[in-house]
Amino acid sequence: MNWGALESLLSGVNKYSTAFGRVWLSMVFVFRVLVFVVAAQRVWGDENKDFVCNTRQPGCSNVCYDSIFPISHIRLWALQLIFVTCPSLMVTAHVKYREEKDQKYITTHTDGSHLYANPGKKRGGLWWTYLFSLVLKAGLDAGFLYILYHIYEGYDMPRLSKCSLEPCPNTVDCYISRPTEKKIFTLFMVVSSAVCIFMCLCEIIYLICKRLHKNFRVRHADERMQFAQTHELTNLAPPRTQYRRVDPTLSSTQNLSREKAEKMATSKV
Repeated sequence: MNWGALESLLSGVNKYSTAFGRVWLSMVFVFRVLVFVVAAQRVWGDENKDFVCNTRQPGCSNVCYDSIFPISHIRLWALQLIFVTCPSLMVTAHVKYREEKDQKYITTHTDGSHLYANPGKKRGGLWWTYLFSLVLKAGLDAGFLYILYHIYEGYDMPRLSKCSLEPCPNTVDCYISRPTEKKIFTLFMVVSSAVCIFMCLCEIIYLICKRLHKNFRVRHADERMQFAQTHELTNLAPPRTQYRRVDPTLSSTQNLSREKAEKMATSKV
């Protein structure tokens, strides 16, 4: 699969994402796709060839291998990466739809007005699309982690496995190639998936809190405007012309004497 094409396609989502979304995308392509392409595929490349059972019964090794590895880790992770990155394309598609709709609006209105001032602004339906994509990404990642845990009964990679399926003559011992290295890569992919889920949850909380804060500010401003329209406003303090200037270079006694002299001059007039 051409992972570079997928990366170039999803890189456009960065300009519509928050800081959490940019970190998530970096985590996916640096710690998951890059490790998957460069190292993980080579580690699991010999899993069928070097899977050995202590029997020469024809078909026994194949049956035991299918029982121990019902689905390859590599293929499961490839499906996981494809499904997890696809919800981000929903945001890009929604922005493109807004841009095309705005272009049609411009052609039908000659006054230069726009239907969307900024099509990539997360408001209205785009906000819900973005939030839904985050829920999908976190849910798909968690679902694939559960599938991996359920199929292999944990994230461990045993060195020795017992198999007694037909056509094996009895219970045979089967050995996996490089189990420690495969276990390390399995734990690395699981931890990176958990970190991506955490980043999605943080971004969901951030978007919801930001939306609630904005609605509270708008509601508070509307209440203040309604209060100002329904109540007569009075000055809480006299105008600045009625204040008497106090000379900071004089003492308090001299300022009082000066104020009395000004009052006497005003009363005489």
